[in-house]
Amino acid sequence: MAVNASAVKELREKTGAGMLDCKKALEEANGDITKAAELLREKGLSAAASKAGRAATEGVVESYIHAGGRIGVLVEVNCETDFVGKTDQFKEFVKDIAMQIAAASPKFVTREEVSTEELEKEKEILKAQALNEGKPEKIVEKMVEGRIGKYYEEFCLLEQPFVKDPDKTISQLLNEKISQIGENISIRRFVRYELGEGLEKKVDNFVEEVMSQVNK
Repeated sequence: MAVNASAVKELREKTGAGMLDCKKALEEANGDITKAAELLREKGLSAAASKAGRAATEGVVESYIHAGGRIGVLVEVNCETDFVGKTDQFKEFVKDIAMQIAAASPKFVTREEVSTEELEKEKEILKAQALNEGKPEKIVEKMVEGRIGKYYEEFCLLEQPFVKDPDKTISQLLNEKISQIGENISIRRFVRYELGEGLEKKVDNFVEEVMSQVNK
């Protein structure tokens, strides 16, 4: 299909790939920019893909404390150079990641961090749920696989929708920053503390609370 110049420009800004490669990827993806960006990464043509293997040992450890001290987050985000680690653009990105962790409460950075034991336990729960819903046993396995995808989306940081812009995932946000900054960036690890965690307490909507503080 024919693609317009503005879409090519947007994809190029997002991925750092060449104009012709962006045009071809958009044609292959029928104009879908997100899919075209994924195709570029698969082919190693995006700036993010070309930088992914480079060592990132600098960066910052950022803290985020929710108003009233009810939630605390520490997150380590790495980049390649100390110079980039001190830039406002990088620091702002890290603050967004810390806020995301406070609001969305992920358990892991990537799906690869989910242990086999935890994954099998979750599959058993989802299988029991499907059977209790009266679903035919022959389609239960496919349903479980589909719901596991939702599990990753809920608990793996890189697959969560960005709280400031739910139309993009944290992985997409990360790749945009890699392209813009020009260095490999890695969200290495985090810890999240919640006041009274594990104790019986009122359940609040922390996403709304965190965002209300951001928007003030």
